[in-house]
Amino acid sequence: MNKFEFLAALQNEAGYFNDAVATHQGDWVVKGFIDVARNIYTISTDTKVVSKIMELLLFPRLVQFANKYHLKLHLVQYQNFYPDITFVDSDDHLFALDLKTTYRINANRVNGMTLGAFTGYFRNRASTKNVAFPYGRYTGHYVLGVIYSQVSGIDERQVHRLEHLESITSVITDFQFFAQEKYRIASDRPSSGNTKNIGSVTEIDKLISGTGPFASLGEELFDDYWMYYLTNDMARAVELPKRPYTNLKTYVAYKCLTT
Repeated sequence: MNKFEFLAALQNEAGYFNDAVATHQGDWVVKGFIDVARNIYTISTDTKVVSKIMELLLFPRLVQFANKYHLKLHLVQYQNFYPDITFVDSDDHLFALDLKTTYRINANRVNGMTLGAFTGYFRNRASTKNVAFPYGRYTGHYVLGVIYSQVSGIDERQVHRLEHLESITSVITDFQFFAQEKYRIASDRPSSGNTKNIGSVTEIDKLISGTGPFASLGEELFDDYWMYYLTNDMARAVELPKRPYTNLKTYVAYKCLTT
C-alpha cells in the first residue's frame, strides 16, 4: 500500500465514523460519567477531555479499518509519544495517524489543532525518543480530524440520574470527520504562543479539502520549513539577532525561492 492508497482508504472509512459518536439527531452519544450510585455527572467541554473520550469511541472502528485492509495496528505506550496510532502493511510500510478534535468558532472556522512537534524526532528523523518508530521510517503522516460544535448553556455542576438519561443534553454536537496528510492542513505558524508544535489551518473548507498553504508546495518544502523554523527563544539560544523567517512569505524570501 502506498501513501495515496492509505489516504483514500482512510477517507472512505471516515465517512462512516459519525455513527460511532453521534445519535440520529447529531448529538454526542456520551452523556456524562456514571458512578456506582447511578449518578451521571456532566462532561466538561474541555478539549482534552473531549479528545480522549473521542479516541476511545473511535478505537474499535480503527481496529476494524486495520482488519479490513490487512494492516497491523500499534498504539503508543505513552501519552506524549507520536503518533497516536501506527499502521503497518504487509510490506512493512508505516503510516502515522494522529487523532485530532477541534470545535467550531463559527460556520467557517475552527479553534485549530496541534499537529505534533517541529523539534526532537521531527528534526532528528532517526531518533527513537518520544516516537513509536523513527519519523523517517514512516511512509506517510496523517490526521484523522473531528470537527464539532459546543452546546452553550451547559451547567457542568449538574448531576443527573440514570433513569433520566434521555433528557440529558450532550455537551457537543454536529460532527464532521476528515482525513488528510498532515502537511496539507498545516499552518506556517506554531499552534499557539511560543510552543514548539506545528499549528493547523483554521478554515473548515481547507481542513476538509486539504488545501492549506503547504498543499501546493509539497511535503519536502513543508519539512524544510519546519525543521529550520525558530521561535524567538530558539533564535536567542543560538545568538541570532533575529529569526531567519517567521512565515511562508519571509521563508520564500530567505530561501530566494519563487512560488
